[in-house]
Amino acid sequence: MGEAAVLTRRPLSAEVAAPGSILIIDDEAAIRESLETLLDMEGYSVASAESAEEGLARIAERPFDLVLLDLALPDKSGMELLHEIRERDPELAVIMITAYGTVENAVQAMQNGAANFIQKPWDNEKLLADVRIVVARRRAEEENIQLKRALKQRYNFENIVGKSEGMLRIFDLVAQVAPSRSTILIQGESGTGKELIAKAIHMNSPRRDRPFVPVNTGSMPADLLESTLFGHVKGAFTSAIASKKGLFEVADRGTLFLDEIGTMNLETQAKILRVLQDRKFMHLGGVQEIQVDVRIIAATNVDLKQAVREGRFREDLFYRLNVITVDLPPLRDRREDIPLLVDFFIKKFAAENARPVRQFSPEAMRPLMDYEWPGNVRELENVVERAVVLSSGHTIGPDLLPDPVVGRGTATRLPEPRPDASLFDIMEDCERRVIIDMLEKCDWNQTEAANRFRIPLSTLNQKIKRLSVEIRRRARE
Repeated sequence: MGEAAVLTRRPLSAEVAAPGSILIIDDEAAIRESLETLLDMEGYSVASAESAEEGLARIAERPFDLVLLDLALPDKSGMELLHEIRERDPELAVIMITAYGTVENAVQAMQNGAANFIQKPWDNEKLLADVRIVVARRRAEEENIQLKRALKQRYNFENIVGKSEGMLRIFDLVAQVAPSRSTILIQGESGTGKELIAKAIHMNSPRRDRPFVPVNTGSMPADLLESTLFGHVKGAFTSAIASKKGLFEVADRGTLFLDEIGTMNLETQAKILRVLQDRKFMHLGGVQEIQVDVRIIAATNVDLKQAVREGRFREDLFYRLNVITVDLPPLRDRREDIPLLVDFFIKKFAAENARPVRQFSPEAMRPLMDYEWPGNVRELENVVERAVVLSSGHTIGPDLLPDPVVGRGTATRLPEPRPDASLFDIMEDCERRVIIDMLEKCDWNQTEAANRFRIPLSTLNQKIKRLSVEIRRRARE
């Protein structure tokens, strides 16, 4: 994710009052008057020009969120003017309007950077819907720049995007607790950015110049996890051919981030508790106590209180970790952040992959805003990366979005039962299909799939083995 908002939202300019500012460039007075009336009734601040020269002068006078541009002008073609506008302000959104619409003109306009293409006579509701989306995207982009600058000046947060009330509260909380020595527990669904928040806490603390050491405790067997955390002496176990430092030592005077701590077994939990209490531990197979000064930030996507009630998590460790809690909201509860995130990810992946992509079309943004995002920001990032890589133009359309996002084939197709199948056989087949579908959605990452199912990784592994599910290689490895 990218940098993000602080406390207040400021208008882009004194003239750009909600919901936005629009310039109409069209040589037909009737068209200008019709559009001015329609947009004025919606609360937009509207200006108009009857030629390319006058339009450029208007743009030089004041900022606009959107230009509605006629393709045929008396002094210059709309395509030429579009090119000049893009040169002066690459971020200014332009919707082309023409009575002579063709597929070729539409394609050329979109390739030249137009946000959309509307043919006369237009449908008022569709035009207004497209205008709302384009203006919202333009203002989100500019707001993102302002928010990044303000946040960097105030908190120096890196790679965190958000202007929603929930995220603003989190930014303030993080800024408040970062300078302390307190242990922090970050709670949130998979993909909400828990590690990014942990890094922000570390980077705004007095420990910023010391190591930030992350470890995913849910992805390791218990014996390997203990060796990784506490280190071992030579001969502690069969493969211990040399002594090795643990991550507690590596993170000394810095921060150790324990991700997915809710999956840790009780024996390892007891050892973590001792380090929190005494700031001491021993290597596996060792007899000498080692003193460390490590700040612990833990993260979980499971309900630790419920895990305590079920005996899967130590109550004393829970209270040691739960000194300060940061609850990250899922993306579906902060949809106003989606345009900011999309803008950030487009810039990131367009630069990484040398693509000319600048934006999603209004038709592509609608499903992004409506989708429930079970995989949260991580899933949105993957969707944007895929679209950018597959795109060859300036604008991404809905055809480059995955089927579930645009509502195609979202239901899991269960297998037809065999004629001689028992109820037990049918249930096993259905369970196998559901598990395979989830693994495919998670790029065959078993830990992420277990998180989405809200079951321990060990339980998912048992089901995979029992149901003879063939695990495929992850696409991004």
